Amino acid sequence: MSAVLGVTAVPRGGLLSVKSWTVVFAAAVVVAVLVPALNLLVPAGSAFHASDYAVQLVAKIMCYAICALAMDLIWGYTGILSLGHGVFFALGGYAMGMYLMRQIGSDGQYRMPMPDFMVFLNWKEFPWTWAVSDSFIAQMALVVLVPGLLAFVFGYFAFRSRIKGVYFSIITQAMTYAAMLLFFRNETGFGGNNGFTDFKRILGTPIATPSMRMLLFVITGLTLIGFFLFARWLVGSKFGRVLQAIRDAETRVMFTGYDPLRYKLSIWVISAVMCGIAGALYVPQIGIINPGEMSPAASIEIAIWAAVGGRGTLIGPIIGAFFVNGAKSWFTQAFPEFWLYFLGALFIAVTIFLPQGIIGLVRRKKDGT
Repeated sequence: MSAVLGVTAVPRGGLLSVKSWTVVFAAAVVVAVLVPALNLLVPAGSAFHASDYAVQLVAKIMCYAICALAMDLIWGYTGILSLGHGVFFALGGYAMGMYLMRQIGSDGQYRMPMPDFMVFLNWKEFPWTWAVSDSFIAQMALVVLVPGLLAFVFGYFAFRSRIKGVYFSIITQAMTYAAMLLFFRNETGFGGNNGFTDFKRILGTPIATPSMRMLLFVITGLTLIGFFLFARWLVGSKFGRVLQAIRDAETRVMFTGYDPLRYKLSIWVISAVMCGIAGALYVPQIGIINPGEMSPAASIEIAIWAAVGGRGTLIGPIIGAFFVNGAKSWFTQAFPEFWLYFLGALFIAVTIFLPQGIIGLVRRKKDGT
């Protein structure tokens, strides 16, 4: 089938090679054992201590890496460039944030059972969107359902209309910009431009305790590894080979009897759900969610992480997320006014000189070319 569709078949020898499994296992040990030990057991004055700041930074980047991985599935393997995935990330974050705001209870500034921004706006009851916000299980379901449903509706009409290329990218930007404007409005009940912050507890446990902070870090790291393995399995399956065929020659795929709409819509929804889960993991660790996460620039950055790391490689976008956000952390402290110039120059340089990203450069060096 792969020869007919015009793509190279993915080896069926297994999900990963022995060497790759070793790397995955080592990454899991670092996330679940080494970092918690260095943070919780090693004294703060030691050179081997992992500071709270470093742990939070890595946790944030791991959330971003999940988004970059989701972008690789839709862009690198299916050829659909989305510039609106930030909205799915933010929706997952807001779903988690609503639950965390209810967990504050009467510990807010106004000592009222409703969130402070609702008390300030003189709201007398919760809006319908908050109906199940006091239930952890219900809100976790919404973390998946809300981004997934939005992606399904948007993707169904866009793909059915055969919108492609730059036109699709533009309407995804319009989608995330419209969502950002909606969430900026106070009457929508999502905190306006300030969003949600000042979280106190999760599942009745103080969120700022070292043990809870580290538990969230471990969950985030294992989720990233789990999504990587899932993505590796997906692209190596028949479904994944059809996606790559759609990327390379969609018309030929249609002539062989496949319906691109179903495949494109499925991977679009899967990538949106991945971003929603990343957003839900991001919020309790960073401590804030606001409409800025839906800005067009935030969505563009997700595409940049994938491009810098190397599209169509899975591991490349993860590396790209760590590289770009690590550089951002340093630049915004040392030279804050130059960060956007650096980011733009980096993207241009990668597009012109390294179309296969960092992974492509490593492979060329390894092959001696």
